[in-house]
Amino acid sequence: MGADRSYAYGAAAGLLGDLLLGDPRRGHPVAVFGRAAGALEGALWHDHRGWGALHTVVCAGGAVALGTVAARAVRPSPTASAALTATAVWAVVGGTSLAREARTIGRALAAGDVEAARARLPHLCGRDPQALDADGIARAVVESVAENTSDAVVGALVWGAVAGVPGLLGFRAVNTLDAMVGHKSPRHRRYGWASARLDDVAGWPGARLTAVLAAVAGPDPRGALRAWKADARKHPSPNAGPVEASFAGALGVRLGGTLSYGGRVEHRPVLGGDTGRAVQVTDIDRAVRLSRRVGLLALGTTVAARLIISSVKSPKGRGK
Repeated sequence: MGADRSYAYGAAAGLLGDLLLGDPRRGHPVAVFGRAAGALEGALWHDHRGWGALHTVVCAGGAVALGTVAARAVRPSPTASAALTATAVWAVVGGTSLAREARTIGRALAAGDVEAARARLPHLCGRDPQALDADGIARAVVESVAENTSDAVVGALVWGAVAGVPGLLGFRAVNTLDAMVGHKSPRHRRYGWASARLDDVAGWPGARLTAVLAAVAGPDPRGALRAWKADARKHPSPNAGPVEASFAGALGVRLGGTLSYGGRVEHRPVLGGDTGRAVQVTDIDRAVRLSRRVGLLALGTTVAARLIISSVKSPKGRGK
């Protein structure tokens, strides 16, 4: 079993592990990384881009280095390599937790318990829940499902296919750092600049693949492509724009509009507004099902691409 087949088997097993088990309630590797990154921020923080860049390099570089050392240690054994890949994929992919949180909020809204939905929303995204009514919460959930399909599933699989275990760990580290310090709060406007920019770069290929697969897997492929083309550039995020626009078009809904983060109100362009309707509670489950299909297609696409590229580089008979 070659290295690429080991990766393929391991990636499939890791995604299956996420589907069956989800994230552990305690001791999740990403949470451990987050605590370490938070402690380092406490030691390094200055209101300066340079110090923030150092924080990013140490944290993300440390994750890549750990993955590299582990991958080299198990390289002689294809079985151990596949097991390491499976563990890494399970650790960095969060599709099941995303689906569970979204559906929990959806059930609360369906039962008319808006307060319970507001209490749960911070587990999924950074919106101000008290500023949202039931329809606003449903829209926030669908937007978060779309964006996190790229961040928590597809992007990781892309970088895993490119760089193996170091790519998986490095991508998750960068994405976690962006969530921690990459926002535009007074404390992190300069300190988090490097993390935010690196996340934009790392997330670029996964976001485009997510948008394509949402169009392929969604109920309205033409609507997804039309919304992506018309609306993606209007979004302030270069990566969330294509993903949310494609999901909006595929589901036939309108996303975007007025948002509130940490007491700061943002008026964002509407995505899918040409033909889409307002988000309803039932659209949460539709978005989750689309996210699941996109994740499975991303696994097949990235693994197939890795195997095809490997076979082109190493045709049969070479080296004999």
